Amino acid sequence: MEAGSKREPLIHIETLSKQYKMGGETVHALNDISLRIDYGDFLAIIGPSGSGKSTLMNVIGCLDGPTSGKYWLDGEEVSRLREGRLAEIRNRKIGFIFQGFNLLSKLSALENVELPLVYRGVPSKQRRELAIEALRKVGLEERLRHKPSELSGGQQQRVAIARALAGNPPILLADEPTGALDTRTGVEVMELMKQLNGQGHTIVLITHDPKISAQASRVIRIQDGEISEEGGEKDERQPSLQNGLQKYISQ
Repeated sequence: MEAGSKREPLIHIETLSKQYKMGGETVHALNDISLRIDYGDFLAIIGPSGSGKSTLMNVIGCLDGPTSGKYWLDGEEVSRLREGRLAEIRNRKIGFIFQGFNLLSKLSALENVELPLVYRGVPSKQRRELAIEALRKVGLEERLRHKPSELSGGQQQRVAIARALAGNPPILLADEPTGALDTRTGVEVMELMKQLNGQGHTIVLITHDPKISAQASRVIRIQDGEISEEGGEKDERQPSLQNGLQKYISQ
């Protein structure tokens, strides 16, 4: 499918709500949210603790389903799918980047990056090639054999980003990716995220830090389960981060 303005969005959420039962009370975590994320976007979702941003991340990442409303991901309506199909979608279409890295300590950087491809059934030789290329993208081609304990915090997060990239999913979903890093290393990781977006990767970043969200090309604020887009008029006048660069579909 060709990239272009008439293209269907990568993510399309329509009047979506999520409710939980807690102690006999109903908690309205998300309230009639509608959201469009196009291929090549770099979107930050910002909000304080308890705002609903973690719930929204779980829905976008197909880790949880909505109570009502609809969610299309890469052209497929996913809001009512069974867990088996959702697990397949998570593995093929979403690269997860976590605050705590979530690397396996006994595995090398290369083996950690290969792991999602093992679950996908990618043959060994191709798996290795994809993992090495992903580590090259994040500047760690010289650290293939190092285990997490032999890497700095910033290098561990780069391995986690490489793991998310290895399967070439349509979307990278980053949950507080700089939260466990010092300021300087956090800046380096955000520069890497911007470079990846410039190469065409679609990124959705969850954060509570305005300094982090300000580096995205779009910012959505969530508060009490409702969202609003910041600087809408300004964003329409100014070119986005990836304007002028070729976007691509990874699947």
